[in-house]
Amino acid sequence: MRYLAIGDIHGCSQALERLLAIVRPQPEDIIITLGDYLNKGPDSQGVIEKLIQLAQTHRLIPLKGNHEVQLLQARSHHFNYSNELEYLGIETLISYSLPARELSLANIPERHWEFLEHICLDSWESEHHIFVHANLAPQLPLNKQSDWHLFWQKLNQPMPHYSGKTMICGHTSQKNGQPLNFGHAICIDTWACGGGWLTCLDVYGGHIWQTNQQGQVKHSRIEQFFRPQSLITI
Repeated sequence: MRYLAIGDIHGCSQALERLLAIVRPQPEDIIITLGDYLNKGPDSQGVIEKLIQLAQTHRLIPLKGNHEVQLLQARSHHFNYSNELEYLGIETLISYSLPARELSLANIPERHWEFLEHICLDSWESEHHIFVHANLAPQLPLNKQSDWHLFWQKLNQPMPHYSGKTMICGHTSQKNGQPLNFGHAICIDTWACGGGWLTCLDVYGGHIWQTNQQGQVKHSRIEQFFRPQSLITI
C-alpha cells in the first residue's frame, strides 16, 4: 500500500490524466489530493469529474483548497454574475459553460457540488503525516486549526508541528517546478497551471512523479530537494 499525495491541479486535467497513467494507483493505495482543483488552468470541470470517478474506484482522500472554499462561499452567498467573475476568476465558469449559455455557477452539476461540499475534507492525518492544503499552526492540534492556516497561509520557514508529524501541503507555488522539502514540512505545489509541473509524492517511498500539460514526465526523489532550516525557534 502506498500513500500518494498529489499537489495543486488547478484545472490541468491533461497533466492529471498523464500523472495517474504513470503512477498507476492500485486499489489498496491511498491517494490524497491537496486541494485547488479549480481555476487558472483550462479544465476545472474535467478535473472534478475525474476525481469523482477516481473516488468510485480507489481510496481517494480529497482535501479542499482555498479555491474550493471560495467557490462554495460564492454559491452560499448567492453572488450575481459580475461578482462571481470578480471573486472566482473566469476560468472555472468557462469550463462549465455551454454554447449560448451565460457563464454562471448554475451550470455546475449537483454531483460536483456534492463532491466539493461533502466529500472534500479540510485536512487529513495519518500515523506519521498531516495533510493540509496550505499550512499549520505548529502549536495547535489539527482540530483546532483556523481556516486561515489550513487554506490561506503561505509556507515561509515553517516550524515543526508539535506532534512530530511531517506536514504535506500545497498552496505555495514553487515556480521552479521543484518540491520544497524542509524535512518536517513538504510542499508539492509545483505550478502546474503556470508552465510548471503536477507532482505526485509517494509519501513513504520517497519517489516523485511529475507531469505537465504537454504530456512530459519527470522522475526524482524527495530527498533531492531537502532544504535544511538553519534557524528554527519553537
